[in-house]
Amino acid sequence: MVIRMRHTRSHTGNRRSHHALKSTNFTACSNCEKPRQMHTVCSHCGFYRGRKVIDVIKKVEKKQAKKKASK
Repeated sequence: MVIRMRHTRSHTGNRRSHHALKSTNFTACSNCEKPRQMHTVCSHCGFYRGRKVIDVIKKVEKKQAKKKASK
């Protein structure tokens, strides 16, 4: 298909103005006070909205055991 009307650079730039990447926001964890990304589980303690969601210690031990078994 042939383009009927060419868009100017400014028109193209106005359309692409919403394509910029946004920086991530960090908040302090309510449990350990370390910075964590908003709306995600804390990677240090495993808490989210006051509840323990992930057992971080168990996860680290499992990873170390897997690494040790592969050697």
